[in-house]
Amino acid sequence: QVQLVESGGGLVQTGGSLRLSCAASGRTFSSYAMAWFRQAPGKEREFVAAISRSGSRLYYADSVKGRFTISRDNAKNTVDLQMNSLKPEDTAVYYCAANGQGYINFKSSEYDYWGQGTQVTVSS
Repeated sequence: QVQLVESGGGLVQTGGSLRLSCAASGRTFSSYAMAWFRQAPGKEREFVAAISRSGSRLYYADSVKGRFTISRDNAKNTVDLQMNSLKPEDTAVYYCAANGQGYINFKSSEYDYWGQGTQVTVSS
């Protein structure tokens, strides 16, 4: 079993930046593909970014390309999401997710472990 805990959410102005962190328990973190998803009120959960086990492969939703950066530190069991040039439409609860088989996927249903989420609010 793996537990994930997100942190770093908050209120930021349009054009500002936030850095989200996801801390994972367990001893096999490096075997997980990791991803960030987000869900805004009244909308479905959507893919934001993903990173392969070694960190060599990065994937982003078109809506965040050029603004967000996903990274991981396998020695610390953490995954971060650096969010720059934030827009009001980025407002959502952001969730960290892990695929225990190490497979990158863009569907939330394919991830095995989830954090509790952290709120990001971008004011206009």
